[in-house]
Amino acid sequence: MKKRRINIALFLSLIFFPFFTFSQVQLKDKEKPKPTTRILFVFDASQSMYGRWQSDMKITIAQKLLSNLLDSLKNVPNLELALRVFGHQKQYPPQDCNDTKLEIPFAKDNTLKIKNKLKTIVPRGTTPIASSLELAGDDFTPCDNCRNIIILITDGLEECGGDPCAVSKSLQKKGIALKPFIIGIGSDFSAAFSCVGTYFNAGNEQEFHQALNIVISQALNSTTAQVNLLDIHGKPTETNVNMTFYDNFSGLIKYNFVHTMNNKGLPDTLILDPLATYNLVVHTIPPVELDSIKLTPGKHTIIAVNTPQGFMKLKMGGTNISAMKDIHTIVRLKDKMETLNLQSFGETEKYIVGKYDLEVLTLPRLYINDVSISQDSTTSVEIPQPGTAIIIPSVLGYGSLYVEDANKLKWIYNLSGTALQETLSLLPGKYRVVFRTKYTTSSAYTIEKTFKVTSGTTTSVKLYEN
Repeated sequence: MKKRRINIALFLSLIFFPFFTFSQVQLKDKEKPKPTTRILFVFDASQSMYGRWQSDMKITIAQKLLSNLLDSLKNVPNLELALRVFGHQKQYPPQDCNDTKLEIPFAKDNTLKIKNKLKTIVPRGTTPIASSLELAGDDFTPCDNCRNIIILITDGLEECGGDPCAVSKSLQKKGIALKPFIIGIGSDFSAAFSCVGTYFNAGNEQEFHQALNIVISQALNSTTAQVNLLDIHGKPTETNVNMTFYDNFSGLIKYNFVHTMNNKGLPDTLILDPLATYNLVVHTIPPVELDSIKLTPGKHTIIAVNTPQGFMKLKMGGTNISAMKDIHTIVRLKDKMETLNLQSFGETEKYIVGKYDLEVLTLPRLYINDVSISQDSTTSVEIPQPGTAIIIPSVLGYGSLYVEDANKLKWIYNLSGTALQETLSLLPGKYRVVFRTKYTTSSAYTIEKTFKVTSGTTTSVKLYEN
């Protein structure tokens, strides 16, 4: 009875073990959490915002339209907002170029706080745009999974001698914030702000309303793309390789995706931030790069990259599997010195279509050039199985090992000089040891010993016979 219970338990474990294992994998195999979008409104409250514009004062229209926009953002998930204001604390004149303040820091569900603060803002001072943008960098507290966006709303230009373009570039270069949005009220400031970020000219109230909606739409909505890894025939058949998207401006890593085909056999759809320009590296061997990729917000972008690939299989004569794994090959592009890969014998690896030079790390070194890789085919490279040579000097001394080739000696190895016996793995061939003991003072005591190595065999080489 006891034995039967054990068998039943074993049977149940065999049935349910795959299920539990699969479940564990499924639990771990989750999509990455969506990033938090953090939008900082940098609001101009300088004295010029008292100016008449369309149906009311600029400040009143800006407060009303921004408040209406905030109402639409109340229930947006993964969103945090903040408000920085400049020109509202000190009366002008005199000019105070430090008149900028983070009035509402980042937090969830704080649209009401921002709206209430907007109602109390009274235009008073000057326009320190560069200083406000620079301090905005500190408004974004460190975050591992955030998109930081600045929306500058202004009716004028820099008045404090700062350089908004340089500050914006610095924020982007450091990865603190994406390229800012600027909405210019009343006049066209595009010449001054095009280097700062994406500029929208609001010549009237309607254009201001539209600009706010466009900016928020681009800030909140990711867009779709697919990467077509093209074979030699221009078809998107290549897959299962990692791709890294870098920010073109800062050089920072934005995304890593292992390329996948969907259930229809087409390249999978990626969700990307449309506000950045990307450099793409496809980590084939060798890698393939594509620079300055721009996405159109709201549109599906197809990114085509030429990555035709085939296979290289390294084989060795004989059946000694452990010997195969111990021997590695340096793989280089033809006539190039850069190492692309270190491949072991017995392995098959994928490479971009082309010609390669191999350096097999055997004794002696084996060089195999012009290895051709073709689309979807496997190129096999085979070498003979090494043999083993046990070199026994029996005394300490100085010696070296050479391979004999066409009546010439080619050096391959220096004996340690501190061991009475050394075991070496050597390719089949004819060899010669040249040796002198450390206890003699005459070169005439140099001895030579020739021997032959064959695949899979062991040869003992005694330099001094008893």
